[in-house]
Amino acid sequence: MAEPEGLPTVHHQGFVHSPFSDLYHSVISMGWLRFVSFISGGYFCFNLAFATLYMLGGDCYNAQDPSSFLQAFAFSVQTMSGIGYGAMSPTTPYANVVSIVEAFLGLTGIAMVTGLLFAKFSRPVARVGFSQFAVVNVMDGLPTLQIRMSNLRKNQVVDARVQVAALIEHVSAEGHQMRRVVDLDLVRAQTPIFRMSWTIMHPLDEDSPLHGLAEHDVAERMVGVIVNFTGLDDTFAQTVSAQRIYRPEEVRIGYRYRDMLENHPDGSITVHYDRLHDIEQVPR
Repeated sequence: MAEPEGLPTVHHQGFVHSPFSDLYHSVISMGWLRFVSFISGGYFCFNLAFATLYMLGGDCYNAQDPSSFLQAFAFSVQTMSGIGYGAMSPTTPYANVVSIVEAFLGLTGIAMVTGLLFAKFSRPVARVGFSQFAVVNVMDGLPTLQIRMSNLRKNQVVDARVQVAALIEHVSAEGHQMRRVVDLDLVRAQTPIFRMSWTIMHPLDEDSPLHGLAEHDVAERMVGVIVNFTGLDDTFAQTVSAQRIYRPEEVRIGYRYRDMLENHPDGSITVHYDRLHDIEQVPR
């Protein structure tokens, strides 16, 4: 599974994990391509196994050519799905037992796949775009860390909240090296409606753990900046969340964002989503 955006790849050693130990979570967290491939592969293997069982039973069902593996596979598909065209049917006790087992397992499998499809479709996912770079420029006389977000749906997120923290390398007095997560105070950490764009700002004042951050010491001062977003999607009426982690090389000092919003004389607003990542150097 790919790591969330901005996170380094983590290799797990000494961690015993089987895909079947948490199968539901593994399937739900799959991408759609892997999910469809998983279901299709399971469907094919299931019918392949029962077609083999019918072939082992010899002439145990009505068919034009009972020795044909393709017809045995087609008979398995009909039995599993309950289609029952009437052209093929079991003729021996062996075939009847196998078809009963297959029909039961097939109904169970269809119910499980239906539940998984519903769970994946009904799971709310935030479509929040984060700017490619975080910037630092002067705002109200103070150097300010800024991160821009945009709602990539044509709806709104109600009671949207954001939390920003700096991940900093710390060495204790005893010489123990560790990574500390330090919360960053924001100018505004909550908005009643998140519909278009939102620029998060953290003043680098004397109380900030990043006070005095300069272009030459970004990599020394921090490992990354973590941004967590949560809110209530008014379409699904469910909580959605998103996360972005900015590495030191993604923090640009002395830059600002290009304006995304364009106001018109009639009072309407155009949101230029193609400018989400656009930054420009601040004139000195």
